[in-house]
Amino acid sequence: MAVYILLGSVGLVVVLALLSIDAYRMGVRRKNEVFAAPSLPASYNLRPNRSVPTMSSLEHPYRVTHHTDKRGPMMANGQTSFGYLLPTREVVMAPGDPDFASMFHLAETAEGSGFDSVWCGDSVLARPRLEALGTLAAIAGRTKRVKLGTAVFLPALRNPVVLANEVANLDIMSQGRVILGVGIASKTPAVEKEFNACGVSFRHRVSIFEECVTVMRKLWTESEVTFDGRHFKLDGISLGLKSVQKGGIPLWMAASAEKPQCRMLKMGDGWFPNSTSPEKFTEGWQQIEALAKKSGDDAGRLHKALYTTLNINEDKAQADKEMREFIEGYYNMPFETMSRTQSVFTGNVQDTVAWLKGFVAAGVETIVVRFGGPDQAGQLELCGTEIMPQV
Repeated sequence: MAVYILLGSVGLVVVLALLSIDAYRMGVRRKNEVFAAPSLPASYNLRPNRSVPTMSSLEHPYRVTHHTDKRGPMMANGQTSFGYLLPTREVVMAPGDPDFASMFHLAETAEGSGFDSVWCGDSVLARPRLEALGTLAAIAGRTKRVKLGTAVFLPALRNPVVLANEVANLDIMSQGRVILGVGIASKTPAVEKEFNACGVSFRHRVSIFEECVTVMRKLWTESEVTFDGRHFKLDGISLGLKSVQKGGIPLWMAASAEKPQCRMLKMGDGWFPNSTSPEKFTEGWQQIEALAKKSGDDAGRLHKALYTTLNINEDKAQADKEMREFIEGYYNMPFETMSRTQSVFTGNVQDTVAWLKGFVAAGVETIVVRFGGPDQAGQLELCGTEIMPQV
């Protein structure tokens, strides 16, 4: 009888333990659901058609030549250059293990199709994705010509000395092809939680950002750095790795309001907004010029770029449907909310060409494209063959 009671007690303990573990897991899921990444359909296409040549097999008529302007890529014919945002978040959201090899294929296809740069986004927890600098380092070994950029990177989440060293290393690996698009991070609960988890004050993220950028620039360009800031202090520090690009890595900033624009005029090398229309881009640039005139800064030295999301399709209704699903899945926000501040466009080839030409007329020098839809490979190829030659 005592044995049965003992076995029964053990069994009860095991059941209670299992229930406790399950409850704990559910609690963890609820606690961390702000970081949960929605899934994408199994039909998500990240693999390009292998008939599209890469730069190893073809010299494309729109290829870039080497130049000394380090602010950004510039096409040999002087026209606006194109960049492609690699789907480093989408590959993590898709079912199954992340297909990292697809990043190689897409980057090589972009280079072979005449794109002038490839880009990676950045987030540690708020919007999980492949890590940006490590991904670009791998891409550097598989490409020869394209610039390698971040759109956008959050310096405040990292120690500036470590980050300066890592970015300089990437610039050395790629022989001077790096552009660092940087930002302060959006004010959302998920991003605030991300900062807290990384041990960084969300409330002070702007001043941390400013000090990070200042320290990195000094470490790239000065033989010895002493810095006495609020968040970081350096005493006679020399960085062993210097960027290949003299003057340091180009820093591009979104700067959509007056204070960030003033900051960009002092600290940045390029303007990288997500303008919702050519008119909004023009309005923003005119504001930057007015601020520069008032402060005595040179707005003309800034490289003017655009970050936009496209879905190219003869079926407008299908393009709209795919874009809505993409944006809402990516941001966990209603499409109507995001489209008020995000540059998004859906339409056929000719409508897309006309829309992008509006930005070119407004002075955009580089257009970085993200594709809002499941057929990443197909959109990339369509843009390279049908859109870019006409813009």
